[in-house]
Amino acid sequence: MRVVLPLDDATADLATVGGKGASLARLTRAGLPVPGGFHITTGAYRAFVAGFREEILRAAADDPDRIASLFAAHDLPGDLAAEIRAAYEALGDDVPVAVRSSATAEDLPDMSFAGQQDTYLNIRGDALLDAVRRCWASLWNPRAIAYRDQNGVPHEDVALAVVVQELVDADAAGIMFTADPVTGARDRTVVNASWGLGEAVVGGQVTPDTTVVSGGAVVESHTSDKTVMTVRTGTGTEERPVPGDLRTRPVLGDSEAVELAGLGARIQDLYGAPMDVEWARRDGAFAIVQARPITGLKPPLEEWNDSLKGDYLWTGGNLGEAIPDVMTPITWSFVRLFINEAMYASTLPGFDLVGNIGGRFYMNLSVTYTIARALGMQSRLGAVEQVFGRLPEGLEVPLARVSRWEIIKGVLPMAVHLRRRVRTNIKGMSAFLATSQRRCEELRERIAATGSGPELAGLWEAEVRPHLVTSCRMLEAAGRQGGTTLVLTRDRLRKMMGDVDAEAMLTGVNTDGELASMGPVMGLSRLARGEITREEFARAYGHRGPHEFEVSIPRPGEDPAWIDAQLAGLRDMRSDTEALLARQRAAREEAWARFARRYPRKEAAMRARVQRWNAVVRDRESTRSENMRAFWVLRAFTVRAGELTGLGDEVFYLHLPELLALLRGDRSALEKVPARRATYERYASLPPYPALIVGHFDPVRWAADPGRRADIFDARGAGVPVSDTVTGFPGAPGVVEGIARVISGPEDGDRLRPGEILVTTLTNVGWTPMFPRAAAVVTDMGAPLSHASIVARELGIPAVVGTGNATMRLRDGDRIRVDGERGTVELLTAQDSAKSAAAESGV
Repeated sequence: MRVVLPLDDATADLATVGGKGASLARLTRAGLPVPGGFHITTGAYRAFVAGFREEILRAAADDPDRIASLFAAHDLPGDLAAEIRAAYEALGDDVPVAVRSSATAEDLPDMSFAGQQDTYLNIRGDALLDAVRRCWASLWNPRAIAYRDQNGVPHEDVALAVVVQELVDADAAGIMFTADPVTGARDRTVVNASWGLGEAVVGGQVTPDTTVVSGGAVVESHTSDKTVMTVRTGTGTEERPVPGDLRTRPVLGDSEAVELAGLGARIQDLYGAPMDVEWARRDGAFAIVQARPITGLKPPLEEWNDSLKGDYLWTGGNLGEAIPDVMTPITWSFVRLFINEAMYASTLPGFDLVGNIGGRFYMNLSVTYTIARALGMQSRLGAVEQVFGRLPEGLEVPLARVSRWEIIKGVLPMAVHLRRRVRTNIKGMSAFLATSQRRCEELRERIAATGSGPELAGLWEAEVRPHLVTSCRMLEAAGRQGGTTLVLTRDRLRKMMGDVDAEAMLTGVNTDGELASMGPVMGLSRLARGEITREEFARAYGHRGPHEFEVSIPRPGEDPAWIDAQLAGLRDMRSDTEALLARQRAAREEAWARFARRYPRKEAAMRARVQRWNAVVRDRESTRSENMRAFWVLRAFTVRAGELTGLGDEVFYLHLPELLALLRGDRSALEKVPARRATYERYASLPPYPALIVGHFDPVRWAADPGRRADIFDARGAGVPVSDTVTGFPGAPGVVEGIARVISGPEDGDRLRPGEILVTTLTNVGWTPMFPRAAAVVTDMGAPLSHASIVARELGIPAVVGTGNATMRLRDGDRIRVDGERGTVELLTAQDSAKSAAAESGV
């Protein structure tokens, strides 16, 4: 057993010399200005207490106050005492020293144990051994015992080393934080300074000066009235009043504060973490007497908030329903690339058509309304509602501040180019849809086979990115090919035949070819009947799911448990998918028969028009599906990047250019990962934000407001009144009464029992397997052309979408009536009332 170690000894680790000792050894080896000294090891402590250790443990539980007398009653063994004296004498003749405790559970990243054990200053000669023994005893003082209990540290596991260092007869001392301990800002070094030794600052007996250094310069400075200082005496230390001429004089000059911050930066680089550093100054020279990680420091955070760009109206409808999650940075990079290629209008200079608000995807409706007004197309804004949802009555849409001429100058050339691009891409759509699945499988195989970062980056540039761009442009072409067909055909039929027959006549999209939105539920039915294998299901439909844009989340095709859960849900369906489609087919043919009797000369033309409607819907849904298959390739690319670099899920917190640079050897962006992970986790912990946002929006402050609304946030304060009724778009006709099942996410889908009414914020293709179990569907977000409407119509399930407030007004277990023709939801019996009635009747 080694009793004493030199201060810079390479074996001086946590177990041997405690947290403080290990830190000082590390600082000394790194060449930092640390006062000389030596360690008394934990082995020496254990040898000293070996004869009365059990008595110490019993006293810790029953009577901690008597432990000090236990230590005082035992002398240090002769051999231990001799080695300690020899190490002390090697420092010089009667050198004053600081005797500091150093516990094995101390100065850790998440627990500092600062101040729990004792320190003795200005110790000389024979007093050293007594100071060492009192340090050892302080491991068992009541506050140290309580701190260990609070932090779950077993008493049996701790031991105490002692650091003996030459005492710096400081004229000034203090504490330095290499990150702001209040705000968590990593670009600010905060220096506290006072006169004399550092004990008055550490113990809180004096209010020190505070200087903040950032970017190599002092940016803030506050000089306090320093009343007390700790000084050396002949027998130890004592507190004395600060001389009058020093009380309000700054302790440090700016150049000294910057010099100290430079030492702090070296220490932070050494540890790789923000540090709490104790320092002392003597005759203009600085010494470092202790350094520990700052505990309880707020994680650094970024702000992802495009609502701060201006006073705009943002909507989470339409594409926001397909991207319902808080996005990781890499997903946001891919989504921006997707938007640039699939929505050419987003490249219009001077406009922010899409945004990231608290990590969630939003579209800027102010841009749409501004362009429509500039081009005299206000009458066409009704089509916007069918895509994005209805705006609350009385909501004034803020317009972008741009001149009409600037809009015309930008929009007209873009429109001409877009028309040409769409026309070109439509010609290649059939071939793309026929080959996309196999091409994506090949790309995933190629990605898995890459053996290095540069090879994977090269594959991205040469093959992955081009395929993604193609899939995005095909989606754009499919959405544009019908022009206003989707909107005008539906409106015309409703005027000619009424809502119920019109919606029935527009179904059958699945008849002439599979509707991609129906693919997963149809595929599951075939899998359940044994018509396809699990592998065939995963290949065909494994890319579709509730989180299909978010590349950090596994696809259903990667998750056998997801498939098992959906198959289990099929067993609970009130009727199978094929039966629902057959019922809707009969309703469709009856509606067409009524149309033929009423308009015999218009039937053929209308059937052709509806067939075009169906073809447009199918192409739009098919290209969207293949685009999501491309996003599965993006996930494979990102996961492989994590494997090749050895960074695992850290790569999800990089932006695409940073990830490509990493693959080529540039790791500089990795320092941003902790901040981004913390930012992502903070936003992901919040409830989903409002469907509509006007102006500057703070997600954290909104979430903390007990009166927050899920339908709209208006920073202008001109609040749209909360509706007492639940109304929305007629998504699919029919009237149903039943129990409301309010579900926050598809992962809770097993709570939906057959015949209940699904009430939720939004749906996307990942919710489709639930629909056959539902008697009706009600959503906060959505429009007639949204996923919930299209699938509900095909299955003949009544739906009311885009209510804005269904999840605010309806409770789990309420009995409600859904009228999908009128777009209304009526509360028949509240859950609380039903329970009360049951209790009164003795049920």
